Amino acid sequence: MSHVLMWRAADAGSAVAPHRIVKYGDVDGKVVQSAAAGDAHVGVSGRASAASGGRVEIARAGIADIEYGANVARGALLTADGDGKAVTAADGNRVIGVAEVSGAAGDIGQVLLAPGLH
Repeated sequence: MSHVLMWRAADAGSAVAPHRIVKYGDVDGKVVQSAAAGDAHVGVSGRASAASGGRVEIARAGIADIEYGANVARGALLTADGDGKAVTAADGNRVIGVAEVSGAAGDIGQVLLAPGLH
């Protein structure tokens, strides 16, 4: 169960799917889906998708729902795959946070948001 402490609305610089890791876009106030483990992840999109130019809600603090892109073990540090889905981070990756529950690709799990480096 998610428990988001801070939501922030932003403009979508490209299409953003629900429960995906996002990074800053090309200008202030825009976000796009993260597409690599090295991206500077800033949050997780909410339950609604957004088309390019639309508004998207971004979870910035707390525990957020997130879509897994592979098998994930609770307690693992998470980063983004090529679709902005959460996967286990390797050394040197940027992370979005810590998995609260285990799951498989396509599952909606939860992440304790703590962006940083692994």
